[in-house]
Amino acid sequence: MAALWPKLNAMPVWPKSFYTFRASLQTAWTARRLRNGTGAAAEQDRTYRTLVQQLARTSFWREAGVEPGLNYDKFRTRIAPRVHAQFTPALERMQQGEPDVLWPGVCALFAETAGTTSGRPRLVPATESLLAHLREAGMASLLYYTARVGHAGVFRGRHLILGGTTALRRIAPAPAAAFAGDVSGIAMINLPPWVERHLCDPGAAARNAEWSPRLEALAAAALAQDVTLIAGLPSWVQEFVAVVRRQSGSAGRPATELRSVWPNLECFVHSGVSVAPFQDELRASLGPPVAFHEVYAAAEGIIAAQDGAAAAGLRLLTGAGLFFEFVPAAEFDEQRPDLAAGRALPVADVKPGVDYVLLLTTPAGLARYVLGDVVRFVSIKPPRLIVVGRTQLRLNAFGERITERQLTDAVVAVCQRQRWTLVNFHVAPLFTNSLTGQQRGRHEWWIELKPGTTATPTGPQLASQLDVELLSAGEEYASRRRQGTLDLPVVRLVMPGVFEHWLRYHGTWGALQKSPRCRSDRLVADELAQVTNFARD
Repeated sequence: MAALWPKLNAMPVWPKSFYTFRASLQTAWTARRLRNGTGAAAEQDRTYRTLVQQLARTSFWREAGVEPGLNYDKFRTRIAPRVHAQFTPALERMQQGEPDVLWPGVCALFAETAGTTSGRPRLVPATESLLAHLREAGMASLLYYTARVGHAGVFRGRHLILGGTTALRRIAPAPAAAFAGDVSGIAMINLPPWVERHLCDPGAAARNAEWSPRLEALAAAALAQDVTLIAGLPSWVQEFVAVVRRQSGSAGRPATELRSVWPNLECFVHSGVSVAPFQDELRASLGPPVAFHEVYAAAEGIIAAQDGAAAAGLRLLTGAGLFFEFVPAAEFDEQRPDLAAGRALPVADVKPGVDYVLLLTTPAGLARYVLGDVVRFVSIKPPRLIVVGRTQLRLNAFGERITERQLTDAVVAVCQRQRWTLVNFHVAPLFTNSLTGQQRGRHEWWIELKPGTTATPTGPQLASQLDVELLSAGEEYASRRRQGTLDLPVVRLVMPGVFEHWLRYHGTWGALQKSPRCRSDRLVADELAQVTNFARD
């Protein structure tokens, strides 16, 4: 990969103390900027103008109507929002080596998304400009942490990043030189050399290995280091904790929490999925003093990061190279994204408490791209938001309009109250025949709990408590329950390992380890039924 990105290798590598001192200065500057709380609109205006100048140099966007200096009002009405499938022909041209298609120049590298919604990974151009954004926004998101704790001590030790394999696969036959890989692995390949030098690095062979050997090698490399930060999906970290405990115990250093292995461990950076189902267990495993720091990131870019208390939401990274637009979710049609062209709002015009579908314009050449996430602003000045779900991953088979976040909050509240440890869950509609022809039925929950809970729950016990939580959280859910179109949910308590089996079957165990929390169809539920062989009600 050095030949692809020669600029990185030309950067000087200074002693670690230099970068620690620099991080302290950057922390102070970031804290002042964050306290100011203004400037988001101006940063987005500058970002928009920079991106449009580059898009205007490409064949795809010139044909779509992008021209140098195109103002936002014309961009908003002229350029239609697009879903990933609408970029497929352009992406195929890029993979064959054609230059200046979606972004100036040739793109030889493509990042794979997790494919949580569709079940199939999708490719995103990993242009040099996108990689520069990932480096800048990644640093900014970490400075949000140091600014809120008031010091840059986390930079004094080693950073341990649990990510995907760095192995790449060729996706275009010769003579084209196009490769694809996990986005976190690609980011690791393209770190500046000084960052690589100060990471816990298990070596190139281990970075290219499969998931379990990679965890073993990373733990072995890290045991003798001074680790101050761990980053990764919550489920990845849970697995890693078990590996560290075993290796540390074998070395004569029994450990119940990672702080006893690494006394200076202070920060856990998490992203990708809600940490709520894993939070209590992770706090006990890492050590109570370890701070949690959330970053909202996707293969398409880094969007927001925590700058205060978790309940305050995530602060939008308005000056890191992405341009954001927001379509009111109530006005968005998944089948006709083009209809949202004039309904999208810049960050300056959004309102708190409204659910929005997020559109991105990125330095990968994806303009007005429907990311598929639904967000809600907690505050406007400064702009902080929470992710409430996915456009396709929600429950609305009976008009109940339940988001992924509401489902997660409900099951986490029940499990915390009863001291049950949640491993994974999925919710789907279960339809009932109706003599009137009215669509009616109930929700079917598939829940995996960790063995060894204080009291063994039953499905009906869980079902009634989940129903109470959702009645208070969702107005439409409560309405459908009163009307009788939605019956009491049913809960399937599955054996340990069922969700891991499902993920392995779909080839997403490890680096791309995510499973959809809910769907308004039975695609996932019917596959779980085949694994578990539950009797139908």
